[in-house]
Amino acid sequence: MRHLNPSRAAVSVGAVVGAWHLMWVTLVGVGVAKAVMDFVLGLHFIELDYTLAPFALPTAAMLVGLTFAIGALFGFVFAIVWNWLSVRSEAMGYRPGLQHTLSP
Repeated sequence: MRHLNPSRAAVSVGAVVGAWHLMWVTLVGVGVAKAVMDFVLGLHFIELDYTLAPFALPTAAMLVGLTFAIGALFGFVFAIVWNWLSVRSEAMGYRPGLQHTLSP
């Protein structure tokens, strides 16, 4: 199995999760977040009465930064586990794409 660089995996996953939340922050900032949420909730057959807090730059920065950090942690741990499982499977003689049979 291919070896994953934990640092690159961390930055990659952190960037994706952070970008997703940056998109949400942008929707809140331009005032269309409630319409988007109403649409998404409606697709799930959910009707809620809720209000969104007004846009605040410090809160937005904290949301994007925190989600980047959590995504980076997840990506790092994922790469470590992936590499550990790869080493174990190679040590046991497993090669992807080959048929294996259990011997008694």
